[in-house]
Amino acid sequence: MTKTPRRPLRRAVFGMAAGLSLAATCLTALSLVPQTASAEELTWASPTDPQTMDPHALSSAAVLGFLNNVYEGLVRRDQNMAIEPALATRWEPLGPDGWRFHLREGVRFHDGAELTAEDVLFSYERAISEQSDVQSWFSSIEAVNIVDDYTIDFLTNAPNPIFPDSIANFMIMDKDWAEKHDATRPARDTQTFATLMTNGTGPFKVTSREPGVQTVLEPFDGWWDAATHNLTKATFIPVSNPATSVAALMSGQVDMINPVPVQDISRVAGNPELSLHQGIEARVIMLGFGHDHDTLRFSAETEGKNPFQDVRVRKAVQKAIDADAIVDKIMRGNAEVASQLVSPQMKGYSEKASERDAFDPEAAKALLAEAGYPEGFSFGLACPNDRYINDEAICKAVAAMLAKAGLRAELTAMPVRSYWPEMREGNFDMYLLGWSPGTFDAEHPLRFLVATPDADKKLGSWNFGGYSDEKIDELLPKIQSEIDPAARQAMLDETAAKVKQDVVYVPLHIQPLLWGARSNISLTQRADNFVILRWINVN
Repeated sequence: MTKTPRRPLRRAVFGMAAGLSLAATCLTALSLVPQTASAEELTWASPTDPQTMDPHALSSAAVLGFLNNVYEGLVRRDQNMAIEPALATRWEPLGPDGWRFHLREGVRFHDGAELTAEDVLFSYERAISEQSDVQSWFSSIEAVNIVDDYTIDFLTNAPNPIFPDSIANFMIMDKDWAEKHDATRPARDTQTFATLMTNGTGPFKVTSREPGVQTVLEPFDGWWDAATHNLTKATFIPVSNPATSVAALMSGQVDMINPVPVQDISRVAGNPELSLHQGIEARVIMLGFGHDHDTLRFSAETEGKNPFQDVRVRKAVQKAIDADAIVDKIMRGNAEVASQLVSPQMKGYSEKASERDAFDPEAAKALLAEAGYPEGFSFGLACPNDRYINDEAICKAVAAMLAKAGLRAELTAMPVRSYWPEMREGNFDMYLLGWSPGTFDAEHPLRFLVATPDADKKLGSWNFGGYSDEKIDELLPKIQSEIDPAARQAMLDETAAKVKQDVVYVPLHIQPLLWGARSNISLTQRADNFVILRWINVN
């Protein structure tokens, strides 16, 4: 199989000043933005800088959302989150054995190379490698076979009716480019050429990348699809300080911020030069436990045991937390209390598990006493401070509520760039997590957050606490392969009930969508909270 010659890859200059404080970094980044940009230029800010430019290294919304502008998959989601053709023009089931995808001909990577089935196979092999963080997307795949240059089969170990939906964020890389630059495998916690450099087929290409400072994108003239945006340049700036981001929007230094701090909603909404874009995200904010930890890592007096392994203690945690108060006070009414790992808008949501246990601090104390901790105990609570809306404030509120029941949290908050490695090392007793199902289906968090971690089966890759249940592990492949909606829902109801009964996580709330933009900007706000540049116009 031959590939067309490629143009020389345009190199960007990368670098980041060492020793800058977060505030100084924000000011430095904002100073790089022209005060008066041409009408087609966009500058937007969010708290979290994508940790990597590698589409298979980290299954994080901050990474996948950004890279959806640069890389593409076989399928993509439209403005209403429905699956539509992308690099594949069509697909059909191979009976019960898998799916066949027909590739779009004439698609070019940013360096000019042609897309073929060889690149899809390479990307699959890269995505299921030990170093990848997106293995779970392919837990049902037994083999991938090239039929011809523009046809490829994904063979499953059982019928998998939701497979096309599950790979909307599976991004295709150029095999030759990756081999040339020694980036045939992703690097999650280290760096390769693909950590900083990109070569996708998407509507925008990265022309400059300074991690922690700014990333610049420009339209790709050779994109296969018709452009519906009018952008000539888009600059992303990570701004972790909410006050700084609002000030930048108000002054015109940036054109859009995501999110708008809840305390500043009225300021943005009341400014005639700005527009507030508001909705409910698919993301559930929750607390997790170190289920498989034999002892607490950060307790002053509890040695040789882990109280959170007792379901009565986990139930006490849930009863001690007033989720309604967090929504009302911390989120200022701009969220919805959650009862399970997905929101009611998701396919497979369990109505039978929709009732949340009532806030009852006295019952929490009684459960702790019953479990043998009448005086409570201390423990470590880990939290990001630049990933979710008011994440550190949420953790402070949780810690204060738990203290009233005798659970004394030692809170450690940190930037998300440091947070994920700490979670993967198990450096927590309890932790905060937000999860948005990429398939918009209740099966998704079961696969990533609840299934017993198993690298060979590509399951449980974000189950940091190591929870394990044989029945859920038994039901998951059946849920993935069941075609009858009623039978599938019955199994999802059973797993939701089990997750609730075991208090595997403590759901808190469904995060709101809060974007602020200049009033002359038109955009699409999807429930996955991805900023999709091809739908943005500066009028």
